[in-house]
Amino acid sequence: MKARRSYEKPSEERARRKQEAVRRSRKLARKQAQREGLLPKSGRSR
Repeated sequence: MKARRSYEKPSEERARRKQEAVRRSRKLARKQAQREGLLPKSGRSR
């Protein structure tokens, strides 16, 4: 996701990768719920 410019400790890299995986899975679940009509479409109408 975010380009790593400098050294990253292995524990921090593991934590970052896990966070990114969680973020991706939540996003996919949200998109699928929107397709199934469980959630309203994203975007705010004013």
